[in-house]
Parts: sequence; C-alpha cells; structure tokens
Amino acid sequence: MDAARELLSGLLPTFAWPWMWLALPLPLLMRWWPLSARRVAALRVPWEPERLQVEMTVRRGPSLRLLLSWLAWIALCAAAARPQQAGAPVEPPRQARQMMLAVDLSGSMSEADMQLGGRVVDRLTAAKAVLADFLERREGDRIGLLVFGQRAYALTPLTADRASVREQLRDSVVGLAGRETALGDAIGLAVKRLREQPEGQRVLILLTDGVNTAGVLEPLKAAELAKAEGVRVHTIAFGGSGGLSLFGMTLPGSEDPIDEDTLVRIARETGGRFFRARNTDELAGIYAELDRLEPVKSAGPALRPWLERYPWPLAAALLLGVAALIWPGPRR
Repeated sequence: MDAARELLSGLLPTFAWPWMWLALPLPLLMRWWPLSARRVAALRVPWEPERLQVEMTVRRGPSLRLLLSWLAWIALCAAAARPQQAGAPVEPPRQARQMMLAVDLSGSMSEADMQLGGRVVDRLTAAKAVLADFLERREGDRIGLLVFGQRAYALTPLTADRASVREQLRDSVVGLAGRETALGDAIGLAVKRLREQPEGQRVLILLTDGVNTAGVLEPLKAAELAKAEGVRVHTIAFGGSGGLSLFGMTLPGSEDPIDEDTLVRIARETGGRFFRARNTDELAGIYAELDRLEPVKSAGPALRPWLERYPWPLAAALLLGVAALIWPGPRR
C-alpha cells in the first residue's frame, strides 16, 4: 500500500497555490456583471418623435472558438496554481570526517612479536589487519594515508575511495620510508594535508612503536602546529616487549623504547587521545574506541524534491489562446 501511495505521489501533480483555482469562474462573472448585461442601442434615429431605437442582438450558440478560449483559461489557471510533482528520492550527504592515517614503517615494525589468527606475525602485518577492518567501518569518511620512517610520505590523498587506501596500505613494507622514525615530520605533513578541510573534521591517527630519531620538525612543535590548525591527533603506541628473551621472558632493559610521554603530550595538546597497544586485540579495541570518538554521522531520511510543472499548462494556454484567435468565427 505504501509503495502504491508513493508511486501515485510521483505521478499525480499537486498544486502549491491551489487558491488560484478561484479565478476559474471569472469570465462568467464578467459576462453576468450588471453593467455589461445592460442593453445598448445599436442604432438611433434622431428624427423619430419617440427616438426609436433599433437593437441588434446577436445570438451565438456554442462554438469551437468558445471551447478553445475556455480550455486556454483553464490551462492558465492551472499554471497559476503552480502544479508540482515529486521527484526521485535524494539522500542528503553525510557529514564525514577528513582523516589522515599515519603509519610507522621504521625498522622496529618488523619485530615479530604479535599474534594474528593463531600465528606469530610482525607488528606491521598486525597493524595492517586491524587498520583494514577500521577502514571498512569508516564509510562516508574521506581518508588519506601517509607513512613515515626517516622521512614522511603521503601515499594517498584524502579520498572517499577506501579500497585505494587499503591497497596502498597492503603494499607498504618496513623500510619504505627509511629505518628511523620522524614523528614530527609525519604530523607536520598530515597538518599540511588537513588544513584546508572543514573545521571540526580534521583528524590524524598516528601509530608508532618508537622514538623520534629523525626529521627536521620536533614532535612537540608539530603538535603546536596541529593545535593551531584545529587538527586532533590521536596517538597509538604499538608494540610488545620486543626485547631479548630468555626462556620466554624478556630481559630487563632490553625492551624496544617507545616515547609514551611525548605521545601523551601530543594527544593532550591537540585535543586527542593517547592509546597503548601491546597486542593485536588491544589495537583492535583502540580502533573500535576511535570509532566512538570520531563517529560517522549517518545519513538523514531520503528527501523527494518537488519539481515545478507549470511550464506545461502555461504553454498549453498559449497555444490554445492563439488557436482561439485565429479560428474563423460564425458568419452573420
């Protein structure tokens, strides 16, 4: 029933100004108006004593010209009433995030201390798996990917094509951008890509397992720049113990260094959050939390725009009026 009602609403026109139909009987009112109904002498003979008046009454029956005139008037009233027709449903655009993902490709990301699907994998492989699932849930966002090591490189610009981002992420390898870690340069490059985007939607998610050891921009200076440009930076310190082990236990002092204090200060300075993930499950939980912190607003209800259809009856009124004028009248 609802489908049939929706179909009829798309086929049958409605009128924006239905009160204009009140003008339809105007020609009849003008004809019956007392002043126009008064008889007027057609011929006067002044020399007659009684001023004989000869009246001529022309009686006309219904004619095609009269019919055309009435049809033209009806079409003109229809055009004045503004007929409208419901168009195809249009879904309003979503309010999405403009999000850059920064992934560390330094040498330490090759450390095989992660579990994924029951097997041991390196940190980058685990991060790729979790990031791919995160991208799947970000429908409507425009996402860009940059990687950093000794230098920072943008692999994809901000785009709604998440498949391209996943493909570039899948092809990334440890050492692609160098073996060191340039945290500050990565933040600076992300800010440069996000600064032209709408305010309140600029987000950077930075994943690293090390300490800033390269680059020309200090991480805290980069954080100040991000704050000035309204970019929220969420930082993720990722990695297990990653040190020398004896009988399955990590030797004290041999863990991979992660500058958590700097990452905390970067997130706090820019209005973001700091996260610590030591395994794949914790990393997956972090990206689930980021989904909550940076939600994708769902699209509103579909709207059907109203299409103006008054040109059609207006054109019909013009054609009928011309036809009524040129149609030959009755002979006397």
